[in-house]
Amino acid sequence: MIKIVGLGPAGLERVLPAALAALRDEAATVVDRTLDHPAATELTAIRSVVGCDDIYEEAADFDTLYEAIARRVCDLPGAVVYAVPGSALVGERTVPLIREMAAAASRTVEIHPGESFLDLAMERVGVDPIADGLQVLDARALPDPLPLHLPTLLTQLDTAGTAAELAAELGRVLAHDTPITVLTDLGSPSESIIEMTLEKLPRTATGPRTSAFLGAQQVGWVGLVQINRVLRRECPWDRKQTHHSLLKHLLEETYETVDAVLELPEDAPRGEPDFGAYAAVEEELGDLLLQVVFHATMARETGAFDVEEIAEGIRRKLVARHPHVFGDLELDDASAVEANWERLKTVEKRRDSAMDDVPAALPGLARAEKIQRRAASLGFDWPEPGPVIAKLREEVTELVEAVGDQARTAAELGDVLFAAVNVARHLNVDPELALRAATARFEERFRWIEDRVGDDDMSAMSLDQLDSLWDQAKAAGIGDA
Repeated sequence: MIKIVGLGPAGLERVLPAALAALRDEAATVVDRTLDHPAATELTAIRSVVGCDDIYEEAADFDTLYEAIARRVCDLPGAVVYAVPGSALVGERTVPLIREMAAAASRTVEIHPGESFLDLAMERVGVDPIADGLQVLDARALPDPLPLHLPTLLTQLDTAGTAAELAAELGRVLAHDTPITVLTDLGSPSESIIEMTLEKLPRTATGPRTSAFLGAQQVGWVGLVQINRVLRRECPWDRKQTHHSLLKHLLEETYETVDAVLELPEDAPRGEPDFGAYAAVEEELGDLLLQVVFHATMARETGAFDVEEIAEGIRRKLVARHPHVFGDLELDDASAVEANWERLKTVEKRRDSAMDDVPAALPGLARAEKIQRRAASLGFDWPEPGPVIAKLREEVTELVEAVGDQARTAAELGDVLFAAVNVARHLNVDPELALRAATARFEERFRWIEDRVGDDDMSAMSLDQLDSLWDQAKAAGIGDA
């Protein structure tokens, strides 16, 4: 039999009677995960113990370390007692490995969990895990994203480097003066409980039995949702809003986000990051995210859906529409992924036509491109740009021929624009962005001409004079990226 016992947080006086009896059994070999523990130190004074600290010194990583310790325990013959700090069922990655290895060798495993440092930590900081909620995280392997809306105990704060990294990660959303409690060697004579601010955490003493406690923080994603709900209840302006009244804000924030993104380098996120431009993108994305949360809050009031249902819905959709990632389908390139995406959408939405549910409210260029992509996903498309450009020339010719007939001219101009969008799609150019860039170039060159004209009356100048100035602006590279 292999008995696994928890040594508790301090000396042998805190070890439970059954576990203590197993440790004193002279017929068994006792293996201790680490001798750097008060109870382990006392145990070595009364009997022989096999330590594993040598494996710590030799192992290249924690996975190798824990597997080697488990192997050492399971390779010993006869009765074996394996002792670990704290509880054998809290944060002990060697225990499931030993269970697995023992089962393969038809050996019995008996566990005496022991007192966990969690029991002492909850008592010291005054948290009831049922009434208050509690999450326990490994400071060396924080989840991403990091939820902080519950009281949080951050364990394994064993080095100054870990403390510094934790402070930096928490500092992404918390103020530097946020209170945090550092707990060390709970239950032992050297117990230490120090309340400090987050900015002091990197300079605090750490050790193998050091943890940090952080009270619930209404920050980040959960904080945004909760703040929006408070405002919806208590702010007269927020209470007054409806889904329709917020639409103008949704559109405005969308366009402001587009403008901010356009200030990023074209190859972003590749290349050297422009942190100034990214700061603007961060702000605008926040404003846009608020609109999503606000609509979700109002929908929640009706019982229709909540923000978590929105997130779960899109998560499921992403999994379902990426069978080449989460399933067995093999797709060679981005265009094949896009075509498969449209096929899956058609099935999901039970469309009668590939043209169904393309939003009529989309801007003209965007709607034309989306319609074209739908058709292309079913093979209705030229395979290369050449014929597409030829079609644009054909449409321009028909426009020229239509001049003089207003109704026909409008129709032919629409065909030219539609064909131009098709060219952009084949050349992997976003037509909306291309038009915005062209408009910006025109604006900058026109301002340059205005500066050259100065106080003179531009309207009194001839078209040839203005055209000459325009050519000068182009030659000078005005408006060019």
